[in-house]
Parts: sequence; structure tokens; C-alpha cells
Amino acid sequence: MNCAVLDNTVTLVPVNHDNLTTYLTIGIKSYRENYLHLWENDDPTPYISNGFTSEVVERELQDPNALNFLINLGDHTVGILKLLKDRGVDEISDAEALKAEKIYLLKEHSGKGIGKQLIQIIEETARTLNKKIIWLDAMQKGKPVQFYQKNGFIIKRDSEVTLPHVKPEEKPMYILTKKL
Repeated sequence: MNCAVLDNTVTLVPVNHDNLTTYLTIGIKSYRENYLHLWENDDPTPYISNGFTSEVVERELQDPNALNFLINLGDHTVGILKLLKDRGVDEISDAEALKAEKIYLLKEHSGKGIGKQLIQIIEETARTLNKKIIWLDAMQKGKPVQFYQKNGFIIKRDSEVTLPHVKPEEKPMYILTKKL
């Protein structure tokens, strides 16, 4: 029997050594639930080994530019978030831009308004850091692009997944930006 979540407030919990395993477990699970179809033989190992190992995240925790969070809904961890504080794109300088690099929710928590709350939290974080722009990459196929556009992001340009073993038809991405 599932417990009903009584508190629908989204909070971010900074990742540290004590909750690193939870970050990795939730990150890998949510990635596999949402993006397995991108990979040849349904094998996302190139992405997992690039972004979801203890060694990689330990390095990120030492990087003052990286902010890694657990996304909690009430007392339950429902996803992960990674932001890069000073990360420009194209003509936009590092000082002006914050990149939302990973926004992953467990599938069972999609479509519940969590993403909208996350965008607001990311905007608040960016404003606190005196940023003018938030940007992110999103797959051209699927619902996330429409979600981001509905929340004020615009398509800046085409991009693509550069990791090996992504199905060619799944490589196209967009870079989306939102002015604050």
C-alpha cells in the first residue's frame, strides 16, 4: 500500500557524502525510466558512466560551480537536480548564465506540478546569483520541450547528444534559454 504524500511542497536537499548513494540511485532510476529509448540495445552505460558514478559526483561535489540536489516532495525523494552556476552558451557569458544540467524526476511523479515548482526554484537560485539567463538542453522529441516552452523557455538553437551509442534518430536536441 502506498502512503499518500500529505505535503506537496518541493524542496531541494544539497547532495553530500551522506546522501550521495540516494542521489546516484534516484538519478540512475529516473534516467532509465525516462531515457532508455535513446540508447542502442536499451543500454545507457555511456551516460551513466559519464554522470552517475560515485567518482564523478564526488568530483562535482568538490567543484564550486556545480550544485547537486535531491528533489524532495514532502519527505520523499522524487528526483535529482544539477545546476552549473557559471556556465555560458554561445555569446552568453559564464557570468550571465546558469545551466540546468540535470532535471530528472521518477516517472511516477511526473505530471504532478513538480517540474513547474522546480523551474521557479531554479529561477530564484539564478536571481540570487545575479544571473540574467537560465539555459538547458532538451531532446527535440518528446514532451519536455513543450513543457519548457510553456514555462517561458525559447529555443535558441539545435544541438545533439555527443555520447556514443545513442540511436541516430534520438540525437537531436535543442538548447533552450529563459531570460530573467
